[in-house]
Amino acid sequence: MRSTLELPAECDSVLLGADELSARVAEMGAALTREHAGHELRLVTVLRGGVFFLADLCRAIDLPLTLDFLAVAPYRPGQGGAVRVTKDLDDNIEGAHVVLVEDVIDTGLTVNYVRSFLLGHDPASLQVVTLFDKPARRIADIPIDLRGFELSDRFLVGYGLDLRGRYRNLPYVATLREEAVFG
Repeated sequence: MRSTLELPAECDSVLLGADELSARVAEMGAALTREHAGHELRLVTVLRGGVFFLADLCRAIDLPLTLDFLAVAPYRPGQGGAVRVTKDLDDNIEGAHVVLVEDVIDTGLTVNYVRSFLLGHDPASLQVVTLFDKPARRIADIPIDLRGFELSDRFLVGYGLDLRGRYRNLPYVATLREEAVFG
């Protein structure tokens, strides 16, 4: 994994380096492999940010698996409205062992909706896995079966996390300067 890329001017510092991310994803993949031994998994992520974590996680799981994707119009504080699916699953998950792979869970509202949506398709099992958990922002009480890192409530970019669509490709996670977020 590429571990260097110049820190953008909008960022304060690197919070999690590429090697630290890679090591934790490998641990998570090994844990899922042990827990689901003997089963084929269906990994589902919400586009777009979750794709980076999904790509690395699926390579760290030593089991047969398939991938599927959802797109949602997420809950946004202060903008009203509910979460809604804008791209449905391509395959039926009834009877499947499903792992919902999330890049970050903060308020939990979007994940709560997606989890309910998936449970409505009658999977044999459903686990929620997130690389980044920000419990300080939690509104919805949702079960998280496996988390990579518990983080404070800072705006972060890199490894799938973005600022207005930018910086998802950074191989590390960096904190943003306040003026970049609100300025």
